[in-house]
Amino acid sequence: MCSKNKLYCQATKTIMTRKKDGFIGERAVVVAPALSEMASGDALAGSLYVTDIGYYPMATHHYRQREQGIDQYVLIYCVDGSGWYRLDGREYHVSRDQYFILPAGKPHAYGADACAGGWTIYWVHFRGTHAATYAEGATEPQTIRVSQTSRIRTRIDIFDELLTTMQFGASIDDLRYASSLLQYFLASMRYLHQYRFFPDRGVASPGRPTSGSFGLDVVDAAIHFMRENLERHIVLQDVLDYVGYSQSHFSTLFRQRMGMGPMAYMNRLKMEYACHLLEVTDLHVNQICFKVGIEDPYYFSRLFSKFVGVAPTDYRAGHDR
Repeated sequence: MCSKNKLYCQATKTIMTRKKDGFIGERAVVVAPALSEMASGDALAGSLYVTDIGYYPMATHHYRQREQGIDQYVLIYCVDGSGWYRLDGREYHVSRDQYFILPAGKPHAYGADACAGGWTIYWVHFRGTHAATYAEGATEPQTIRVSQTSRIRTRIDIFDELLTTMQFGASIDDLRYASSLLQYFLASMRYLHQYRFFPDRGVASPGRPTSGSFGLDVVDAAIHFMRENLERHIVLQDVLDYVGYSQSHFSTLFRQRMGMGPMAYMNRLKMEYACHLLEVTDLHVNQICFKVGIEDPYYFSRLFSKFVGVAPTDYRAGHDR
């Protein structure tokens, strides 16, 4: 690949395994100055472009302090665990399902809450003529809860596609496409009501029922909650809290409809998603396990083999693209 595209090799750095200062399962791309200059000078990509982007699963000792700030906006989206950040003399606590955006040029610090097991975050540094518009109002923690039309998985899929585009792209068209993905990702937060409301007015996305189809069906609501939380380690009580049912009543209803208990079904959903990731991505097994809310790669492999019948590596080999 280097002989065909030297700019690509110089432009990105992808972290696939534990480093001295890294985290198991992380992914990160640092965009080379040459590509940043290319993006900033383009009429389309210059409106909003990535300078750094990554995903840190259960990053226990993650910490950054920038006494002078940086010339980029920094978004951190926490999907599990908790952390904190300091800005303008104030310290904020961040829990799962929250995000914040640090303004360019301002001193700041942030880190994971080690006592809570760290945090799992999607993060992106960005610039552009429209950057301030998307960052507006997000210096304090913003909450994104699961609802009937939350589309959290869709947002994560957009981010993953953006990260992959930055990992392998090096042309101006790649940068323009990445800019469009970044705008969609940020808009899904900045304009949360519109992101949740308008798709539900028309045809539902595959696998995502419309809000009207939930009605009072507790099983549909529970499965939606599970799908929106594939990346987290949730327990039965989390599902019960969402649907508002007692354990005995809910478990009976769920088993009658689905033929298995709710947590077994949750694991099935996780393994189905793991199969998808093994088929269509180049993620390592120790990355995929975090994407389905499992911290131990060995336990993930055993669970995968139990549900699918083969080990993850054998499954991928049988679905070689």
